[in-house]
Formats: sequence, C-alpha cells, structure tokens
Amino acid sequence: MNIIAIDVGNTNITIALYLKGEEEFVKSIPGKSRAKLTECLDSAWQRIPIARSSKEKKRDGVIVVSSVKGAWTELIERIVKQTLGEKILLIGKNIPLPMKLAVDEPGEVGTDRVISAAAAYAVVEDAVVVADFGTAVTIDLVDEKGIFLGGVICPGLEIGARALKVNTSQLPKVKIARPKAPYGKTTTEAINCGLYYSAVGTLQEVIRRYAEKIGRWPQTILTGSAAKIIKDDCDFIDSYVPNLVVKGIVLTYKKYIEEKQ
Repeated sequence: MNIIAIDVGNTNITIALYLKGEEEFVKSIPGKSRAKLTECLDSAWQRIPIARSSKEKKRDGVIVVSSVKGAWTELIERIVKQTLGEKILLIGKNIPLPMKLAVDEPGEVGTDRVISAAAAYAVVEDAVVVADFGTAVTIDLVDEKGIFLGGVICPGLEIGARALKVNTSQLPKVKIARPKAPYGKTTTEAINCGLYYSAVGTLQEVIRRYAEKIGRWPQTILTGSAAKIIKDDCDFIDSYVPNLVVKGIVLTYKKYIEEKQ
C-alpha cells in the first residue's frame, strides 16, 4: 500500500510518504509555501511505482489528507490536480472517521484529534490519552472500548508567548525552551518558566482528572511539534510519538479499505 499522508495544520503542512506500508520520509512545510509544497508532493508522487495493470501508466498510490484549515486543503487539492493530475481523499468527507465519537457535536471535532486517538488506541487497545502540542494544545480521552469521549483545548506555547507580548506594554516575545531553573532571574526567563511549567502542569492536571473519571490512570501519548520541548519533564507520560497524525491517516485509510472489502 503506497500512500502520501498529508496533515494540514494551522501553521504547517506535514507530508509523509509510505511505500508498501513503510515510512520513507516525513517533512513539515510552512502552509504558505506553495513552491515547497509542490516540490515535495511531486517528488513523493514520482517515487510511487506505476501500477502493473494500468495501461495509462497510473501510479499505484493514493493521497490522503486530514485537515483543520479549509483554505490550505483547497491549496493542496489544486496542487495535486494541476501538478500530479490526481485527486485527494479527505478524511471526514471521502473517508469516514476511524472511531466512534461520544460527543455532542461530532462534526466540530478536528479530524486530526480523532485519527491520532485512533492510532494510539490501535496500539494500546485500552483507555488512552493523546496530548498534541501544536499551535493549540489538545488533550483527548479514549475509553477502553475505543470510543472518543472528548477532551480539552488550550493555547499552544507560541500563542501564549505572543499573547503576552501583544497584550502588555513591556513584556518581550520569548522563544520557549526547557528552563535551567524553576524560576527566572530575568523577565525573559520568568516568562519562559511560566509558559513552560503551565503547559506541563496543565497536562498532568487534565490527565489526573481523566483518571478520576474513568477510575484508573490511562496510558498517555504525547505528540505534536512542541511536544519535544516539554517531554523530558513529563515523567507521567508513557510514550512520545512524533507525527502521530500522519500515522493516524495511514491507519484510517487502511481501515477504510479493509471495511470496503
């Protein structure tokens, strides 16, 4: 199974190539960079072999997309059509979600949250929390039956840093990193500590409350572009899995094909 899995986020677009089910590469590209997106997609598509049964020399692969940003979905769709002569398969539209949602407004839940949760549950096969630290932070809970129960959404580290800069007269914009001490001796260090430990503390508190709700501490998976910043201070996390969304895209497509047969 040959798949180009595309995760359209709020800041970046991640493109992953899988050949015969094996990951070949994962690249994160700014969503505004059409030239880089086109180059990456074209390069990935050319690596997919021609289908043996195709007289028209069609490539034996699919392009599957999960998106939280409609304008960038349309951009990817145009690039794929104009450059590759292909169509995308959009999760939530062309491909159904891979798990049941026990929420009030299923259509409002980002597909990235659902497919990440499904990918985590497929491995754990038990109650699991997926914490995704990206532009926003989402911390979602799946029960032992594999049902998505819901979650929390918080501002990401970058949003927090920008908000302090924009909404105050003297505080600087800070690039978040793991603090050298639990308190800052400068304003910059103090902001860094505040945002960093707020993120770690929020994650631990949310998981604790989930545990109280389901009666036990669930396994927890940490992912997202900013997760690597805080992971070393999260000893309550079971696994750190970069690019969990693209793994969820592949799993979702495989499940869709298997259920069609």
